[in-house]
Amino acid sequence: MRRSIDVLIGLSFLTVLYAGTFALAADFEATKRPPDMVVYKHPLCFCCKKWIRYLEEKGLDVQPISRMDMRGVKGHWHLPPGMRSCHTAVWRQQYVFEGHVPARYIRRFLLDPPPGALGLAVPGMPVGSPGMYDGKTFEPYTIYLLLRDGDYRYYTRVEAPE
Repeated sequence: MRRSIDVLIGLSFLTVLYAGTFALAADFEATKRPPDMVVYKHPLCFCCKKWIRYLEEKGLDVQPISRMDMRGVKGHWHLPPGMRSCHTAVWRQQYVFEGHVPARYIRRFLLDPPPGALGLAVPGMPVGSPGMYDGKTFEPYTIYLLLRDGDYRYYTRVEAPE
């Protein structure tokens, strides 16, 4: 009988301790702020990982999410086929940065988004863009402004690596 009571007391203590641990974890999760930018990428893409690391080094708050169906992500945001790249970054569910967009242009865009803008795009994977730069080879590339109506236009030209 005494042994049964000791076991019950021990189990009760462990139950309270265990429940308290989950409550602390739940409180921590509830106070955790979502990231500013979610980057959707294919799990096997290595340049995406380099671009994410580059953004983090530049002080941007980024959460990578691996997706097998990248076409679905791009379709959800109505990205024109000619403007697509290997990864899609979404800032606070408001703006999209498609491909290897340099951090300084993301910041410039966010400071003053043009009317009707969806975001910026660097189509393809230009040699020398962030995430694609090997420290030697660079080719100038264009950044395009994506519009919410599905169109796009010239934004700027990048003539040197960051």
